[in-house]
Amino acid sequence: MTMQAPLDVARDGAIARLTLNRPDMRNAFDEELIASLTDAVRAAADDAQVRVLLLTGAGKAFCAGGDLNWMRKMATLTDAANREDAGRLAGMLHAIWSCPKPVVASVNGDAYAGGMGLLSACDIAIAADHAHFCLSETRLGLLPATISPYVIRAMGERAANRYFLTAERFDAATALRLGLVHQVVPPERLAEETVAVCRALCANGPGAVQASKRLVRDFAGRPIDAALIADTVERIAAIRSTGEAREGVAAFLEKREPSWREGA
Repeated sequence: MTMQAPLDVARDGAIARLTLNRPDMRNAFDEELIASLTDAVRAAADDAQVRVLLLTGAGKAFCAGGDLNWMRKMATLTDAANREDAGRLAGMLHAIWSCPKPVVASVNGDAYAGGMGLLSACDIAIAADHAHFCLSETRLGLLPATISPYVIRAMGERAANRYFLTAERFDAATALRLGLVHQVVPPERLAEETVAVCRALCANGPGAVQASKRLVRDFAGRPIDAALIADTVERIAAIRSTGEAREGVAAFLEKREPSWREGA
C-alpha cells in the first residue's frame, strides 16, 4: 500500500501551497511532518518564483498539535534525544517565522497546542468561523515552551498568561478579538479570502514586501530613539535606489502595471 505524504506541496502561480496531510490524525505533528514542513518552507524561501507561502490543513482540522503516539515515544527517550527532537520542532517554527517571504495561514479547522504555534509563526492568519483554539499542554502535564515566543507575540502577554495556564478552549471570534487571527470568515469563503490576500501580496513589489516584513521583525518593541530613527532613514534611502522602486514609481506615473505583476 502506498503511504500518503504527510505534507502536500503545490504551486499556484507565485503561491506555494503547503497542506498538512494527515487528516486522520487531525494533522498532528510527528517527526516526518516536522521534517517535511521545515524542508518545504526553506525550499520555497529559496525559490525565486515563489512570492508567498499559503499554509493550511487537509480535512476538518488545521493542526491538533503533537501526535500523542509520537509524544509517548519521546517520553521514553534519553534527555539528549528529547532535546534534539524538541530542537527540530523549534527549528520548524523558526523557519516559518523567519522566512523572508510572507506566510499566510488558512485555518480551516481546530488549532490546538503546536497548531497554535504554527499559525502564530505565520505573518497573516485567516480562520473559518467554526474553528476552535486551545493551548492544551497543561492538561497533559506539559508546557507550551517551543511555541511560546510566537504565541505570546500573536495574542499578547496578558491573554497568553490566561490560556497557557487554564488550557481553555476558545472560539474564532475570541481569537479575532485577541489578535491571534486577522480575519474570520464562513468556511465556504475561506479559500477565496485566503487566496485574495495572497494575490494582494503578489501584487506588491517582492523586495518591498520582504523588507517590510523585516521592518516589523526588527522594530517591534524597540524604543523610538535616535538609533531607530537613523535605521529608518537608512532603509528608505537604500530601497529608493533599487530597480524595483524605480519600476514601481515609473509604472504608477505611466499608469501601467509594474513588471513584477506579470504572471503573478
